[in-house]
Amino acid sequence: MDSSPWVRRTLRAVVVVYLVLLVGWPVSLVAKNAFADGLETFQRAFADPSVLFALQLTAAVAVQVVLLSTVFGVGISLLVVRYDFPGKALLNALLDLPLSVSPIVVGLALVLVYGKNGWFGGALEEAGFRVIFAPPGIVLATAFVCLPLVIREIVPVLTELGTDEELAATSLGASRFQTFRRITLPAIKWAVVYGVVLTLARALGEFGAVKVVSGNFEGRTQTSTLLVEQRYQDFEQGTAYAVAFLLASVSVACIVAVTLLRSDDAAPARRPARPATRPATPSEVDA
Repeated sequence: MDSSPWVRRTLRAVVVVYLVLLVGWPVSLVAKNAFADGLETFQRAFADPSVLFALQLTAAVAVQVVLLSTVFGVGISLLVVRYDFPGKALLNALLDLPLSVSPIVVGLALVLVYGKNGWFGGALEEAGFRVIFAPPGIVLATAFVCLPLVIREIVPVLTELGTDEELAATSLGASRFQTFRRITLPAIKWAVVYGVVLTLARALGEFGAVKVVSGNFEGRTQTSTLLVEQRYQDFEQGTAYAVAFLLASVSVACIVAVTLLRSDDAAPARRPARPATRPATPSEVDA
């Protein structure tokens, strides 16, 4: 759609102002307050054993959630795109459920299922495996919230890719695993990577569902986001700003790195193809 230059500039200015007010300004204020006393705030924060435990727990949960989301995300994406089965539309709707349901509701639902008086919680606790108010519950809640992120990155790529190359590989005698490793996986590589980065960023920042299932016990089940809230309410704003800035920095750094790598990887594909050449014949050289 063609438009005059002033319309494009106006739209661009509106978008930039909106993003600055919604994202840039608040994040910059967090960074400003985190560095208000220089690095002293970070030194005090990271010398606190509770802060270190919260960061370690958050990192461990994020790694487990990324692994779960990657394995099941790729598998579910292949199931949804490559196969037809009864209930496929219902499954597609359920995959979007974590995006539409409040994380608080997710946490409450997990408590009803895996809590001490829940459907499975009592039997699991008798077997010595506690879910609610323990790290496994935090992993479950975070994985539920992050479920669609990898899937919704892979599904469009698989749909556009089609099945021609996979069928050709199968007809040449390749096994399903060989076809996936050599044909499908390279084609969806960047979709998987970007979904993993989004999952990591979401896992690091999850709050609502985690607060319900963790109990927020300091030094036991308190994640970084819960620690930020508690320290801010306890008038320890320096520690809260430092941890919040660290979480935001890791998420932004991952997204920027993947964006740059993705651009570099796609750059050769945008270059015009060179015309095919052949050695000149003796008659052409003499001419």
